Amino acid sequence: MILLGRGTVITRDVNRPIIYDGGVLIDGSTIVAVEDFKTLQQKNPNVEIIDAHNGLIMPGFINGHHHIYSALARGLSMPGSAPTNFGEILENLWFKLDNHLLADDVKASALLTYMGCIENGVTTIFDHHASYGDIDGSLSIIADVAKRFGVRSCLCYEISDRNGVEAMKQAVHENLRFAEEAEKDAEHLAAMMGLHASFTLSPSTLDYVQSKNTKQLGYHVHIAEGPEDVQDSIEQYGVSPMRRLYECNILGSKTIAGHCVHVNDEDVQLLKDSHTNVVHNPESNMGNAVGTTDILKLLGAGITVGLGTDGYTNDMLESYKVANCLVKHENHKPYVGWSEVPYMLFENNRTLANQFFDVTVGVLRPSAAADVVVLDYVAPTPLDEKNINGHLLFGATGMHVITTISDGIPRMIDRQLQGLDKAEIMEYIRKTSETLWKRII
Repeated sequence: MILLGRGTVITRDVNRPIIYDGGVLIDGSTIVAVEDFKTLQQKNPNVEIIDAHNGLIMPGFINGHHHIYSALARGLSMPGSAPTNFGEILENLWFKLDNHLLADDVKASALLTYMGCIENGVTTIFDHHASYGDIDGSLSIIADVAKRFGVRSCLCYEISDRNGVEAMKQAVHENLRFAEEAEKDAEHLAAMMGLHASFTLSPSTLDYVQSKNTKQLGYHVHIAEGPEDVQDSIEQYGVSPMRRLYECNILGSKTIAGHCVHVNDEDVQLLKDSHTNVVHNPESNMGNAVGTTDILKLLGAGITVGLGTDGYTNDMLESYKVANCLVKHENHKPYVGWSEVPYMLFENNRTLANQFFDVTVGVLRPSAAADVVVLDYVAPTPLDEKNINGHLLFGATGMHVITTISDGIPRMIDRQLQGLDKAEIMEYIRKTSETLWKRII
């Protein structure tokens, strides 16, 4: 057994939200007790102790929408004129990148991302993958790295028409193949049916996907991220992309709709009626200049809205900060976002994860998964269950995480990765990225 402490335990459990001078007792992959540190130590005198250095002890973070395949684009400058809109960003960067990704590139992207997750205290992610240079088996490559780092992962492959019918069918098969693999390890892996967006999905493709989705996998799809998606759907089908996907039975309680920036009142009602989940990605939306998701309207309608990074970062506290500022800026109301954004991060992301994995995550209490992180943060002002989110918002980032435990196994202690050679991993990533860049540019 492991006793993590002592520190201020932020449980995210409404029955006992905060424990001062506390600890978390772990047996195998499960939390068995969350109590004051002295009591736990007295009851378990021979337990292995991991020192929390009086920091914050919290559940591991959950990322509701990630793009591992984008990891090796860091610093990449594509030739030609700078893109002037979202469509050009997709065509000139992301579609070119994923068309060139081979198995080694997928592995390197996963290594870089999952290492970043551990270093930022992220222990669960929902990823949306594409590597049209090498489709078959790509999700298993990611899953192998995920298990190596101990990050629970719900994976899918992005289905699209942009590379032809055969590539589309391969993408569908990859989702179905991986779903069978994930079923065998449901505590650590989950599967969805990945779809790119309405404007790259023909009616025949959506029909094909549904005919093959006999497992009734949930869909992970970008909806109305940029104006191009809306314009295409209206011009071709006479309805919004939300209405189109609703009528194609893509929306539902097991579906994650990424972004939902350009949605109208009818679209919001469709999301509500279908119980579809939405994930907001503030930094990506701002960086791509596509607009801002109206999270207040979505949350007000009773829609489950989570928080993601869209590959922009591995730091969920960074995404929290940006989302908090963005909703205030967009609405010209300084009083909004204080409760809504942390609810998205800590409550709704947990709701998403607990729907897809056969284990309870996102909370520190007996019988929950032992996914626990420690932040090197000592409060300079009074800290309690009512203001903890304010402390995190203004006082911490993901890089304040010093210890990450997932599935009961220490993955990083005092900023040192456990059982992993970071220098060796980084060398592999750099060599692989250099080769990839030469193929692209």
